[in-house]
Amino acid sequence: MAAARVFLKEIRIEHTLFALPFAYVGAIFAGSPTVSQLIWITLAVFGARTAAMAANRYLDREIDSRNPRTARRALASGTIAPEIMLWACALGIALLVAAAWQLNPLCVKLLPVAALGVLLYPLCKRFTWLTHFVLGAVDALAPLGAFIGVAGTITPPALLLFGSVTVWVAGFDIIYALMDLPVDRQQGIRSLPARFGERSARVLPIALHVGMVVMLAVAGILAKAAWPYGLGVAAAVALLLYEDRLFEHSENLYVLNERIFTANMTFSVIFLLTTVAGFALK
Repeated sequence: MAAARVFLKEIRIEHTLFALPFAYVGAIFAGSPTVSQLIWITLAVFGARTAAMAANRYLDREIDSRNPRTARRALASGTIAPEIMLWACALGIALLVAAAWQLNPLCVKLLPVAALGVLLYPLCKRFTWLTHFVLGAVDALAPLGAFIGVAGTITPPALLLFGSVTVWVAGFDIIYALMDLPVDRQQGIRSLPARFGERSARVLPIALHVGMVVMLAVAGILAKAAWPYGLGVAAAVALLLYEDRLFEHSENLYVLNERIFTANMTFSVIFLLTTVAGFALK
């Protein structure tokens, strides 16, 4: 049990819970998902997130060991063996494949793109400061994949959902990178704060989240969602204002990131509930 707890902590199992609400939003945008479809979508997200986090820990184990903030992570410190993460990658991808197979043929056809993104995005930080947007796009595969899993096609609202989650995740990942700014520069890690400075990392996330609000609003209009959906868009605006206030008053980057993570997780649940209501009444 102790080993299992260490493993679950290492792969940040709560990030799966963070990704699920928008996956369900994608399914709702597609129509009326069945219980079976929702179960397979849940398993697909769980498999993809497990594989992604395991790949991240495996590929970054040496980088993490040289960073005081991450040196105590289980893989970086040698608490668990690297092979465990390789097995987690394999099992996570296997679960993703099985779920895609149960949903529809288009999911299966697009599976290689998703699998490569899930497994290889950690390498991007070695080459480009656009790594935050790659991570955002990988996370945005959850709502897009769920939409495809139910509808069997891709529509403009689905692409807007994909774009909104991409910039949403990229925004708070840029904020997250602020904690490692000095170490990233020492190690040659490519991040937006390392490339353009701390000021850019305090301005761009707000701009990206403005883009998220706009895309979510347009997606709802195109999908003809009822008025409760607008409450979710209003929640996105409230999140934006809260983040801006945090930047003004939070000097401790660790506290800032904890509060932003909690606020964004809360928002994702609220947006799911307003989307359910908005599509139930349309």
